[in-house]
Amino acid sequence: MPKVAAQADAITGRRRGRRVTTSLSEINVIPLVDVMLVLLIIFMVAAPMMQKGVEVNLPVTRRADKLTNTDPLYVSVPTSYRQDRRVFINQDSVPIDLLGERMRQSLQGRSDKQVFLRGDGEVQLQELMDVFGRLKEAGVEKIGVVAQERRNQ
Repeated sequence: MPKVAAQADAITGRRRGRRVTTSLSEINVIPLVDVMLVLLIIFMVAAPMMQKGVEVNLPVTRRADKLTNTDPLYVSVPTSYRQDRRVFINQDSVPIDLLGERMRQSLQGRSDKQVFLRGDGEVQLQELMDVFGRLKEAGVEKIGVVAQERRNQ
């Protein structure tokens, strides 16, 4: 509630009229809103980084349908690719022209359309990208490029 204070003139000592002053007990909300907005932005940026999966023990049954094939598909590009234009799907040698058809056949019963691409160190990047493009045309959704860790000698 506002307070009423009387003022005295410093020279004559007479009182001039009444002046209404406000109490300092009111909260200034503008800094509070600013701090809250900054905290909101910080949490909006940080929240996607903190997401973790929940560990669940799945129930066990005698007969379970196999939803994913755990055997990964490897497509290897050997050094001899320049001469004979052949790649390997796991251990099978396949001409590059038939790679798309063979990949469609291999991925037909799989729920994950993922292939790991391995290239010899002598294979040029253009040759590896040619195989990469043919795999994408064949319907492969994810292609992982396999590399070895360099060992210190």
